[in-house]
Amino acid sequence: MFEAFLNLFRRLFFFTGYFSNGSYPQPLSPEEEQQCLERMKSGSRAARDKLITHNMRLVAHIAKKYGKGNELDDLISIGSIGLIKGVESYSTEKGTTLATYLARCIENEILMTLRSNKRYQNTVYLNSTLGVDNDGNEYTLMDVLAVKEDSVFHQAETAILKQNLLKIINERLNPREQKIILMRYGLEEGSTPMTQLETAKKLGISRSYISRIESRALEKIKQYLD
Repeated sequence: MFEAFLNLFRRLFFFTGYFSNGSYPQPLSPEEEQQCLERMKSGSRAARDKLITHNMRLVAHIAKKYGKGNELDDLISIGSIGLIKGVESYSTEKGTTLATYLARCIENEILMTLRSNKRYQNTVYLNSTLGVDNDGNEYTLMDVLAVKEDSVFHQAETAILKQNLLKIINERLNPREQKIILMRYGLEEGSTPMTQLETAKKLGISRSYISRIESRALEKIKQYLD
């Protein structure tokens, strides 16, 4: 249930521009992306520029993991360099999707800058090199965790969305609405989603009352995002 709720919340973020800068174009469809890649391979600069422009949301998303305010603007600019490098060096022979490859290029560019800054030198990131295996290949924290790249970025996105959702809940809902939404969708740390009946029994009120309060709370969230 929590994943379904986050999917709804994720769509609302993108449509309202709350999560991504509203000035960024929507991502290309798989068909459009493939067409651009083929045209770029034939030397089309317009296709290259289109791929860059329509992946700027990815830059903003990754940059938000590492900074905010004025620092965020700088990180988006730095990430854009990684995006350009990624678009220009990508090929289907890389064995991964364009988005996953670009995400790594963007993050690498940002991390190179952060690591040159003393305040970040002791920070460990998912693609930080931890050592060398028996075959002489470097391995990273991401490898140790045995998580696919796209799963890593999905987890990062989910964490950001959950943080933003909890902020809205705390700011826009009254205490009873907050409690019911947190219980219904398992948003508190270590909790699991509860049915309306389970929530009603826990709070000692009727299921129909839970339903009314939940509907009102969700409407408040939607109105805030519109």
